Amino acid sequence: MASTQFTLDDLRRILLEAAGADEDIDLGGDILDTAFEVLGYESIALLETGGRIEREYGIVLDDDDLSDELAPRDLIEAVNAQLRLAAVQAA
Repeated sequence: MASTQFTLDDLRRILLEAAGADEDIDLGGDILDTAFEVLGYESIALLETGGRIEREYGIVLDDDDLSDELAPRDLIEAVNAQLRLAAVQAA
């Protein structure tokens, strides 16, 4: 497991690795509450992003956590909830 806390910077990095970025979107800006669809990430890109998160952090995400209608804040919260659960189970 790479870390015990998943951050917006972690998500930005993985989004760029998995699917790149629309040149009209500034991922460095305030994107926490902007839907992935508005950011230019459709379901296929989010599935790739989710797969990378799962492999890197050793967790399993629900398909509902990877909806393009959700925002980065939602995915970050879901990842951190899974990380907490994994930590409790490992203890």
